[in-house]
This record gives sequence, C-alpha cells and structure tokens, in this order.
Amino acid sequence: MTADCLFCKMVTGAIKPDTVYEDSDVLAFKDINPQAPVHVLVVPKKHISTLNEFDTGNIDLIGKMFLAAGKIARDTGVAEAGYRTVINCNAGAGQSVFHVHLHVLGGRTMNWPPG
Repeated sequence: MTADCLFCKMVTGAIKPDTVYEDSDVLAFKDINPQAPVHVLVVPKKHISTLNEFDTGNIDLIGKMFLAAGKIARDTGVAEAGYRTVINCNAGAGQSVFHVHLHVLGGRTMNWPPG
C-alpha cells in the first residue's frame, strides 16, 4: 500500500467507497464522476501504479480484475446489452489516480472511437 494513494486508502478502509464487489484480491466501487449509468472501478488490492508495471507475476490478478468486471456487468444488468472496459495508462491516456484500475461502463450506447 502507498500512504498517499486514494485507492489504497479505499482498500484499507480509511476512505469508504460505494462498494459493489470485493474479494481477497480486488475492490470494485462506483465512480464518483460517472460517465455512464453504470460506471464502476475495479482496483487490485495490491498497489500497482500503472498497467506498465504488470508482469508475469500479476497474471492471476489481471484475470481476477476482468472476472470481477464480468460479474459486475451481470449484476448491474448491462452484460447482455453490452458494456465497455477501459484501463487508462498514464496521464496522456487520462489516468488521474496512479493505482491501476479497470473502468466498467454500461447502461448507454458507447461511441467509437472512444475519447
């Protein structure tokens, strides 16, 4: 954990997010600035700053993040209609909290190309 990381504070319980899913490896909560009717962030409980820091030692963790995303999509009713998952990597791509996180967005039509 990193003491000044917003998402680490959520993982430790110092800040209480609006949690929608949690297991031993990931925490998922509603985004405070939603860009869709369903907008949930899935974060690993282990602090990893960006997608660039994932390595073969994190393969299971990446899989668990995506499994959680699928469960969240089903639980929120957007799985069948469709949903988008996004991981922004570094500031140029829009990452504002440097604790890797997977966005799960649904409940509206997604345009292409994004952003």
